[in-house]
Amino acid sequence: MLLSLVAALGAWRWIVFGLVLLAIELVAPGTVLLWLGMAAIVVGIAAFLFDPGWQVELVAFAVLGLAAAVGWWMFGRPDNAATSDRPMLNRRAERHVGKVFTLDAPIVNGDGRIRIDDTTWRVSGPDLPAGTRIRVTAAEGPTLVVVEEAERADR
Repeated sequence: MLLSLVAALGAWRWIVFGLVLLAIELVAPGTVLLWLGMAAIVVGIAAFLFDPGWQVELVAFAVLGLAAAVGWWMFGRPDNAATSDRPMLNRRAERHVGKVFTLDAPIVNGDGRIRIDDTTWRVSGPDLPAGTRIRVTAAEGPTLVVVEEAERADR
């Protein structure tokens, strides 16, 4: 019964299919169904104008849908990472790499803490007494890896 309904629609089946895909895109946005819906509508218009066989319609839909989706992915989508005015917003620990601080408390058994602005950070590095100037060399998750600033200057 469904096949006979689809066959009875003729070229309209592509228009209806495209509109259904566009409606689904409104509910579940992701821009993939947008391009497939537009490709189906274009195939439907072509089917009205030229009346190709169903095989040609399927190939045209596949080619147009793939070309539109790939074209959007390569050229049309915004590149949010390059346009961000705060690229380190969600990588707070990495903001401190390369900076020099003074230890408030000693590093014992490779673990310690340092206060930077209003936040206390966990640090790891060689055992050092309080008051030592340290440089952050890396961020491993929420832990800052540090070395003694004088030690780094000798290298």
